[in-house]
Amino acid sequence: MRLTTLRTAAGTRAARIDGDTAVEIGAPDLGALLADPMWEARAASADGPRHDLAGADLAPAVPHPGKIFCVGLNYRSHILEMGRELPEYPTLFAKFPEALIGPDDVIELDAASSAVDWEAELAVVVGRRVRRASEAEAASAVAGFAVLNDVTMRDWQYRSVQWLQGKTFEATTPLGPQLVTPDELPGGVRPALDLSCTVDGETVQRADTSDLVFDPVALISYISSIVTLNPGDVIATGTPGGVGHAREPRRYLTDGAVLGTAIRGLGAQRNAVAAAAPVPA
Repeated sequence: MRLTTLRTAAGTRAARIDGDTAVEIGAPDLGALLADPMWEARAASADGPRHDLAGADLAPAVPHPGKIFCVGLNYRSHILEMGRELPEYPTLFAKFPEALIGPDDVIELDAASSAVDWEAELAVVVGRRVRRASEAEAASAVAGFAVLNDVTMRDWQYRSVQWLQGKTFEATTPLGPQLVTPDELPGGVRPALDLSCTVDGETVQRADTSDLVFDPVALISYISSIVTLNPGDVIATGTPGGVGHAREPRRYLTDGAVLGTAIRGLGAQRNAVAAAAPVPA
């Protein structure tokens, strides 16, 4: 199945995507839907109000996840080309829900940062509660996958050895346009999908998600050893090479740019980039 969260005049609504139509499921968003142990059957049988997907206003696929874990240095080819050894354990950091925006929303350039970078990523969304999950339990906990761009303020990220402050500026991280269940994808819970990122139409990142060092199942198992993962929690699995900060000269997002992020089988994002309005004195 393909699922999304719509913005409507009555508020957000979870919906199933049937071709060019979004069918409301009867939940306020996908996070609320996934909290129902019978979410799959409920979504499959939904017959609520219908919306033309082409004109729909899409919210973040999961607007208010309880947790957003992110993974650094997780593509084999990129790690090896940088002359580094493959990591023994995942590098983890976090985002907060306030960072999330929809797949077509504007990314506002906060005046506090002059080094705003792109990071195209595969996101895995948790579909059931797990703690200390075995491989099989972790695999069964995958609700589906979505496109995410971990837009990063590099000057804030590297103010200290802890990355969080550069990773969770408000309204910077597009998630969506849809959540796609594993049965729809080659590789299932370990999908092999082409990922790409463009800036003003120029391809700046390209990779295959099968190149991940720690795949989605391994990440759910590892993270659930630390903390309980709940339905709707999001894990951003890392970005490949091609980020602006690693270029010579370095390149960042600027006012008027258009950031595109796409993963074959999961859809595409198109986010205009704009300078934030001045804060009134």
